[in-house]
Amino acid sequence: MPPKIRELIEILEAAGFKNNGGKGSHRNYKHPSVGTAVTISGKLGDDAHRYQEKLVKKKLEEIK
Repeated sequence: MPPKIRELIEILEAAGFKNNGGKGSHRNYKHPSVGTAVTISGKLGDDAHRYQEKLVKKKLEEIK
């Protein structure tokens, strides 16, 4: 079962990403010390798409 959008957001925030707002269902997260950014779209209760999971995983690797 795919994770929910809210779960991806929780993972990003736990890693230090800050929400820079967005428009509609899009949320822009940026890591303050590294400067890497990621945009997550969708309602909080929606299932995350596979590409979103891969993107979050890639961004988490970038900040290490």
